[in-house]
Amino acid sequence: MGSPSSYFPSIEAKYGKPVSHWLTLLQSMKGMKHMDMVAVLKNEHAMGHGHANALVAHHLSASKPPI
Repeated sequence: MGSPSSYFPSIEAKYGKPVSHWLTLLQSMKGMKHMDMVAVLKNEHAMGHGHANALVAHHLSASKPPI
């Protein structure tokens, strides 16, 4: 599997919204666990598991403070 961002072009093409839209949505879910965030994207936005997981993984890795 490539990096989560390698999915971004297909996510934008399939769901018709820029990745920034999804990342803003994920920001509003602060404090939720990874799989709970994936479930919201799948259940409320009809997103496939791979695309949802890639967005959440990218969001969480970008929001972690550097070590």
